Amino acid sequence: MRKTLIATTVASVFLLSACSPEQANTQSQPIVETQKKNTESIFFKPSPLQYMAPEFDKISTNDYEPAFEAGIAEQKTEILKIANNPEPATFENTLVAMELSGELLDRVSDAFFNLSGLISDSEYQRIDAKMAPILSAHTDDIYLNQALFNRVQAIYDNAENLSAEDKHLVDFYFKKFINAGAKLNEADKVRMREINAELAKLSTDFSQNLLKSFKEDVILVTDKTELAGLSDGEIASLAAAADKAGKEGYMITLVNTTRQPILQSLENRKLREKIWTTSANRAQATNGPIILKETKLRAEKAALLGFKDWASYVLTMRMAKTPENVYGILDDLAPKAVAKAEAEAEQIQQVINKSGETFALQPWDWAFYAEKVRQEKYDLDPALVKPYFEMQSVIHDGLFFAMNKLYGITFKERKDLPVYHEDVTVFEVFNEDGSAIGLFYMDPYAREGKRGGAWMSAYVGQSGLKGTKPVIYNAQNIPKPAEGQPTLMTFSEVTTLFHEFGHAAHGLFSDVKYPSLAGTKTSRDFVEFPSQANEDWNVEPTVLANYAKHYKTGEPIPKELLAKVLESQKFNQGFDTTEYLAAALLDMEWHSFGVDADITDVQKFEHDALDKHGIAYYPVPPRYKSCYFSHTFAGGYSAGYYAYLWTEVFAADAFTHMTEKGGLTRKNGDHFRKEILSKGNSRDLMQSYIEFRGQKPTTDALLKRRGLVE
Repeated sequence: MRKTLIATTVASVFLLSACSPEQANTQSQPIVETQKKNTESIFFKPSPLQYMAPEFDKISTNDYEPAFEAGIAEQKTEILKIANNPEPATFENTLVAMELSGELLDRVSDAFFNLSGLISDSEYQRIDAKMAPILSAHTDDIYLNQALFNRVQAIYDNAENLSAEDKHLVDFYFKKFINAGAKLNEADKVRMREINAELAKLSTDFSQNLLKSFKEDVILVTDKTELAGLSDGEIASLAAAADKAGKEGYMITLVNTTRQPILQSLENRKLREKIWTTSANRAQATNGPIILKETKLRAEKAALLGFKDWASYVLTMRMAKTPENVYGILDDLAPKAVAKAEAEAEQIQQVINKSGETFALQPWDWAFYAEKVRQEKYDLDPALVKPYFEMQSVIHDGLFFAMNKLYGITFKERKDLPVYHEDVTVFEVFNEDGSAIGLFYMDPYAREGKRGGAWMSAYVGQSGLKGTKPVIYNAQNIPKPAEGQPTLMTFSEVTTLFHEFGHAAHGLFSDVKYPSLAGTKTSRDFVEFPSQANEDWNVEPTVLANYAKHYKTGEPIPKELLAKVLESQKFNQGFDTTEYLAAALLDMEWHSFGVDADITDVQKFEHDALDKHGIAYYPVPPRYKSCYFSHTFAGGYSAGYYAYLWTEVFAADAFTHMTEKGGLTRKNGDHFRKEILSKGNSRDLMQSYIEFRGQKPTTDALLKRRGLVE
């Protein structure tokens, strides 16, 4: 969910409940009978472990299908009982009953959809492909049930005497039913089910094609001299990756964005071009046709529900409300960002020319020569910086230290709890008074079978109604060093780690009654606010002094070097902002045409969309090109990728406010926890911000942070 890395997917990459209309889709269809040997499943009973943590050491892929089958059948019975209750509809016998339904299905879904992104293999992919339309049909059976909707409507029409949180749940469900098609006629409901079924399949196929791409679209180097510019440790890591894959030489694996971090160091221009081209063109043959089908179906679904396009439909459920509001902020920033990127390109071209080269700046050159500009401007050598950001120090002396100063919480490693991979570490989290908050799993390294990017999700969500405490995890894709070597992080990876824990804190500190409103279950254009706000603490002076120490000597990072690191963070903001805005605008354009549009060429549409907004600047491509844009075609961010910028407005404004109020203090932390992190979606989100800040946010702090104004 990191704004510069997330693929998530699900970017984000948050897990969508099996009962979410965003994941839902299709006709009701019988579940294929599971093989007789699969009649038992570990999911049939709640985990006996503390906090109901998953029994990872006992979970088998054989457990999923029987649990899905039984879970769907169980919830179907529960929902029909609610819908057909002869008693008048009440908040308790309808909405609370719905919140309590589907316990088994939630349990197996949470495990499966988390682990399928962490340790995926062919069996996970087979089950995912099979279950997507079945789960979609089940969701449609709930939200297109007329008798059930009639009860929700009755409660919605008579909600004046309910508490504020109860009213919010009523409003949540009413909108969910309406947006799922509850008011459609029977013929349109049938078509809605068909569309949802196909969308579920297409989204799954898109995601699985990307997983295959991470495995297949690798760059194998056999001549070590081509790796000039990389450190010995980085070269050893590439050799280890090749060896693990059964290949000779050095294997370069792509990260999820168009930008590939390795390009910053590689001196060999032909290899840089090969890596960038592989990255930019991946999955075109497999995912291009999916995009055309998926966007047309989304447009048709929106039309069925009375909207001119998918973006208009989606944004009714977001803080932004309308596409016009989103385009307004993106188009306002685009020319400023491109102008700054062009100025940066001029500096880079000068460095290229001074080196005796005659070529014009290309996308695969930007990172390499921008780094030379950075070094010249700030006299900063990345190889001298990374030894001060050893991962365990960053986690314990940086992140955990900052969270203790802000919130008084502490972390205790739990080696007695099972994990799904040897790289994973588990921590129990406590309040200052010793009371337990929940569990936090840290999964930092890239590996085969793990999707790209960085994200947070939950195995168990917090709920006052159910009496559950949160079980949360963070995942990143930091390259794993050769055995026995320390994990030395880039400053960007450090920032990502803090970002993802911002999401984790949102889940851990949740204090909400109803599970549908708890933790990170807010609108997409709010959920990135706590994570981006948490990034800022990694550069707070007290925190930096505590963790930025040389991994060998323990010496603190020299003040002069640290100053250069911090100052250099303002560098290349034209590039960063342009590549982000290009992706956000691309996402919006894919969802801003009606059902009659005839789009046949993905690459042409992509170019025309960027050109339309004046952001088709070749040296700075979109952060995600369409065919690997998981956020929008396989996750929950369709017509929503703008949310990272939208929420950065909140984050910059909030951090400026806290800085003015004393910075890293318990008073600031406790206030942020109370008004933002603990509330989830239990009240109006802007109201939560106003309760914290005293007013709505302004863009002043963001523009200064991005270097777009003086």
